[in-house]
Amino acid sequence: MTPVPRRAVVLGGGVTGLAACLRLSQGARERGLPLEVTLLEASPRVGGAIETARAGGCLLEKGPDCFLSIKPEGLALCRELGLEGRLTGTRPECRRSFILRGGRLHPVPQGFYLLAPSSLWPLAATSIFSPLGKLRMGLDLVLPRRRGTGDESLASFVRRRLGREALERMAQPMVAGIYAADPEELSLEATMPQFIEMERRHRSVILALRRRMAEARGTAGASGPRYALFVALDEGMGLLVEALRERLAREGVSLRCGARVSGLRREGGRWRVGLEEGGEMEADAVCSALPAHAGSRLLAGLSPRLGALLGQIPYGSVATLNLVFRREQLAHPLDGMGFVVPASEGLSLMACSFSSSKFPGRTPEGKVLLRAFAGGARGGTALGLPDAELLRRLIGELRPVLGLSGEPEGVLLQRYARAMPHYTVGHLERVGEMERLAGELPGLALAGSAYRGVGIPDCAASAQAAAGRLLGFLASAPPA
Repeated sequence: MTPVPRRAVVLGGGVTGLAACLRLSQGARERGLPLEVTLLEASPRVGGAIETARAGGCLLEKGPDCFLSIKPEGLALCRELGLEGRLTGTRPECRRSFILRGGRLHPVPQGFYLLAPSSLWPLAATSIFSPLGKLRMGLDLVLPRRRGTGDESLASFVRRRLGREALERMAQPMVAGIYAADPEELSLEATMPQFIEMERRHRSVILALRRRMAEARGTAGASGPRYALFVALDEGMGLLVEALRERLAREGVSLRCGARVSGLRREGGRWRVGLEEGGEMEADAVCSALPAHAGSRLLAGLSPRLGALLGQIPYGSVATLNLVFRREQLAHPLDGMGFVVPASEGLSLMACSFSSSKFPGRTPEGKVLLRAFAGGARGGTALGLPDAELLRRLIGELRPVLGLSGEPEGVLLQRYARAMPHYTVGHLERVGEMERLAGELPGLALAGSAYRGVGIPDCAASAQAAAGRLLGFLASAPPA
């Protein structure tokens, strides 16, 4: 007799939810486990923050425009979806960035890796830091290792190893550009654990980076050509969402948009997923790929402690502003990836990406594309402005920096409320407890950017881990 299929429901249609559906469907087929997979998404479309638009021959990203190639899960997902040939790296001649200081753009010193330098001569030559600030950074070479254990804030680490200027003029804006968060609150262990390992193994972060760079030069080419650190899809990151949609359709996965979940309970050995439109869905397994605050509301009645922990993960809001200009409207050569803005500059602008310089094929000849960012830990006031006022403010802040003249030919403003999870000190310990508590609810798994990484590869890895846990449960648990 043909066994009755089990059912898995995935909550949330961002890239994590889509990838979780794919892994559940594939994994069930490989195990010979009949499984129906349904995705429920409250909004009218899937893809979450990943969305690409086209206007006037320009490719405009509303959300993320690339991902890191050093984390293998993103490349593996693209390869599996037949997108490997559509990946493109950053332009080699533009692989540098800038810091805004005193109203002027200063190149980030060569060899500077996020928080610390690997080369002393470029550090000595830069105008970003004062002579005393440079000397304080050099003390990292002789300072002892940290004696204590346990997590610490990213700001505490940078001040301890490299000093206040390194934090305020480099680490803070760099970190804000990645996490849209305050380094005083961010967990070093959850965001940049590589620096913990550098201090543990080498004592000095600068020495560790120098050795790492020397090893990289010594092995260059040994494994053949590599992708650039950042990679994008030639027709935009929306291509990833479309490829996932098409694959899931072939897999027989049901994608239901406009389906807002109103409740979640367990009864008779099965899950009951309540829908705002009315009615319930029954399921043997549930993957919550929702933002933590949304998951908190659904799970608080099942596990008060889990609901409370999920609700404690803070989120930041951000806005992205795509601006199209004619090339002659800008005095700056745009010979880099973009720039970040320290909080000490007192601007609403958090960062600006030179998108048409960063990746090929973003604009027609003679046009340039900028992406400005506002929000994060210091952007509450700016994000409260009406669209027209926010647009005027950001363009006004860009004008003296880039030598802008006239008005943009194209504008696309996108707001994301409570979109960026902030990994505060002690985050990974709390995530471990969340995963343990979720494991106590049979057939439930958590996935998404709220837990162990915010990038597309992290989301793909989280989806794969969650699907693996649910498939293991379904294979071992008899049907209810």
